[in-house]
Amino acid sequence: MSFMPEAKTEEELQVQQLKGLQWTVNHAYHGSPEYKAKLDASGVKPEQIKQLDDLRRLPFSSAADLKDGYPFPLLCVPARDVVRIHASSGTTGKRKVLCYTPKDIQDWSRFFARCYEMAGLNAEDRVQIAVGYGVWTAGVGFQAGCERFGAMAIPVGPGNLEMQTQFLIDFQSTVLCCTASMGLLLAEEVSRNRLLDRINLKKMIFGSERSSRAMRRKIQDLLGLEQLFDIPGMTELYGPGTGLECSRHSGIHYWADYFLLEIVDPETLEPVQSGEVGEMVVTTLKKEAVPLIRYRTRDLSRLIPGRCACGSILPRHDQLLGRTDDMIIFRAVNIYPGQIDEILSQIEGIGSEFQIVLEREQGLDSMLLRIEREQGLDADIDEKLIPEISQKIKSQVLVASEIELVDYGSLTRTVRKTKRVIDKRDGD
Repeated sequence: MSFMPEAKTEEELQVQQLKGLQWTVNHAYHGSPEYKAKLDASGVKPEQIKQLDDLRRLPFSSAADLKDGYPFPLLCVPARDVVRIHASSGTTGKRKVLCYTPKDIQDWSRFFARCYEMAGLNAEDRVQIAVGYGVWTAGVGFQAGCERFGAMAIPVGPGNLEMQTQFLIDFQSTVLCCTASMGLLLAEEVSRNRLLDRINLKKMIFGSERSSRAMRRKIQDLLGLEQLFDIPGMTELYGPGTGLECSRHSGIHYWADYFLLEIVDPETLEPVQSGEVGEMVVTTLKKEAVPLIRYRTRDLSRLIPGRCACGSILPRHDQLLGRTDDMIIFRAVNIYPGQIDEILSQIEGIGSEFQIVLEREQGLDSMLLRIEREQGLDADIDEKLIPEISQKIKSQVLVASEIELVDYGSLTRTVRKTKRVIDKRDGD
């Protein structure tokens, strides 16, 4: 059984998208007083949506709409039709709560099964799921998709490296699903205890945070993996599993039969040129309980033009650069941690882990980049590496930074998202 789109051409896909857009606008207009007010204020009625370009006539929505409507924001169906809720992992204020109908759950598990299909899994695979369970979307999303696909799910949850490695050995798991940080932590644990010849991992599906090429190479080498696959997702848009890298690893195919993706300038909200980086804005096409209309995700990426060499008609976006609210303003220069990550990934002799430390003394901001050396290298290489790193940062990010190289493994590891920026400036 295949979970790929029914459409076989881009033209067929666009026909489906238009029908989905028309249904979503009509459903939201008649189901949610908040959406009706937004659409009326924009002067748009559902019957005026005649083509895909009419998407740009619709108003934007944002996290504020979800928080303002707590506990059941933007709900477009009667509460009796809701069979599950999930909430975001935010740490301040009230969480963003999303509701799901039975069809929403079925759609989510189906397109998540597509992720496993695109990664080349089969019914013989054993999938160790090392992400959070509970009110979060992660664990149950990975598990439901795995079960829908037909592989064996091993729902371990995050952390507990001893149990993770024991399960890898005992159950001979072939696929690991986790955050990139958890993947690195577990890979180093396997290497430290010389367990590689006792496990059977072939692939890793990871997400929840940006991962550098250096981090991916390190994980792949330590675990002897055939392939790693980046998986995006967000609570507002069902949860994880809204796309996946294919085996060509030339971008992330996203499920354009379930949602539309725009890339806009986060300041002007106008579309950026094809291939340029901007904020991802999503509009759902089939979501019943809480549809999204031009929802500002705050995630930064770019669309990749053209069809992938794998032959899929599904369009692609690039790896996430970061979030608009992750931006650092340093001496009037806007910097994203992903920019630093990308530069460091191109330099031989350093590891995948780094920290950006910002401080302010006597009104002057300073930046320290604390970077791990590659495993097996010592301080003798610093004299060569520090000028090279400093020059590349200054020429590409246009700021000067102090560079400190530290031993491999000395920076903090975590089973969740790694904290890259430590801002000690007054008032921050």
